[in-house]
Amino acid sequence: MENALVNLAAALRERLIVIRDEKSRRDEAKHIARLRAVSEKIEQLQAALPKPADPQLAHYLERKSYDKALEYLEGTSRLV
Repeated sequence: MENALVNLAAALRERLIVIRDEKSRRDEAKHIARLRAVSEKIEQLQAALPKPADPQLAHYLERKSYDKALEYLEGTSRLV
């Protein structure tokens, strides 16, 4: 479980890096492809979380509130 949460937090941070990458935004198609790839990675990690998942975390992930999910992970776990 710990590894799954660490990997998920890393993917959520990666998403923020892509979003904030001004240089990447100049090539819209490439930027969208990078966002799509990291979003798919997050969805795969979400699906691989042990069941039952923490209800609050599951809520954020299901609603695609990825910033809140990362904040939650960083606030509740010393691992991420």
